[in-house]
Amino acid sequence: MGQATDLGVGRVFTPEKSKAYDLLKWEMRHSLLTNPQTSEVVFEQKDIEFPEGWSQNAVNIVAQKYFSGTPGTPEREDSLRKLIDRVVDTITRQGLSEGYFSSEKIAEDFQSLGWDMSLDGKDSFSVQYQNANISVRVTDEFMRAVEDDEDWDLKAVKSGKTIRTVRARDLFHQFAEAAWECADPGMQFDTVINKWHTAPKAGRINGSNPCSEYMHLDNSACNLASLNLLKFLNKDGSFMIDEFKHTVELIFTAQEILVGYSEYPTEKITKNARAYRELGIGYANLGALLMAQGLPYDSEEGRAQAAAITALLTGHAYSTSAKMAAQVGPFAGFNKDREAMLRVLNQHRAEVSKIDPSLVSEDLLNAATNAWDEAVELGERYGVRNSQASVLAPTGTIGLMMDCDTTGIEPDLGLVVSFSQS
Repeated sequence: MGQATDLGVGRVFTPEKSKAYDLLKWEMRHSLLTNPQTSEVVFEQKDIEFPEGWSQNAVNIVAQKYFSGTPGTPEREDSLRKLIDRVVDTITRQGLSEGYFSSEKIAEDFQSLGWDMSLDGKDSFSVQYQNANISVRVTDEFMRAVEDDEDWDLKAVKSGKTIRTVRARDLFHQFAEAAWECADPGMQFDTVINKWHTAPKAGRINGSNPCSEYMHLDNSACNLASLNLLKFLNKDGSFMIDEFKHTVELIFTAQEILVGYSEYPTEKITKNARAYRELGIGYANLGALLMAQGLPYDSEEGRAQAAAITALLTGHAYSTSAKMAAQVGPFAGFNKDREAMLRVLNQHRAEVSKIDPSLVSEDLLNAATNAWDEAVELGERYGVRNSQASVLAPTGTIGLMMDCDTTGIEPDLGLVVSFSQS
């Protein structure tokens, strides 16, 4: 195996023979959750170990949702160290057994950047708080009818028979008014979505998950992970490019290993998830990053910065996917959809050239460009291990666990800053 295709999961943040959490200072904490109406205790765990600086909110989320074992028993986890060891040991063991690591040394380094439990956002959205999101999917043809003020036929789903004809602009206005009143419906653009589909021969993209960030084949699943962008900001306001790339490669590799290890709710989802191996690496705290850099959220500079970071994230993820394909083979449906998969990779690469170089740092834009050049080159040579690499999820619970000021792609909401006079 050539060096160009080795998974680069060596050490960046830690010295040899150490674990990432050894670099932190730790303290004992107490997690207590009460019913605000009755003051009844709904969850409590005392004498639990967390790094210094973690907010009480983050401690409560991890203790309640992520610690393993029955509360009150000796098996119950009582330290973030134990949680990290459990997750990292499991992924490393699985990765070794499936041939992802070409040597014990690489596996050891992987096991020792540390692990962020934000990797799997399976608890991000609970039916206790959210029942459904409503989305409307429209075609380019409909949007042109809106622009040209034409009529639009409403057709029966099964027969295709026209039931009623309405003014396209009137219908579009109803969508907009409803979204203004209650935040639903969201808009999905069917023609564009399927233009960027990496596996069209396996079936078109018909819908999404309830939060609309994941779109791919019916009866499929996506393993999500989010990186806190604010952690990659240097003191001078520049972006930590190499550290970001390293983290993307590390987390993306772990996500991929978990595809085969995970359990799924139905046989169809199990089959598709393991055949197409869709992943969703993404980020949180973009709004906070832009504020820290002094860039307005609603500005050309802000959009260019977000575009460059997103391009680097996705390009390097696909490059990593191609390296994994060289190691353990491409996803099962790759050969059937090779042409479409490579076409979409090239479409992504072409989009990077549309980022205004005067609005972002030269180093960041070059890194994004190089990532996509490598992704296309290695993808053509080896294929890719994953039919989808990235999504930008709302990052609800995990964003709060990471103490993010803003969640996924959103700006800060209702920002209030207090000043004290000395």
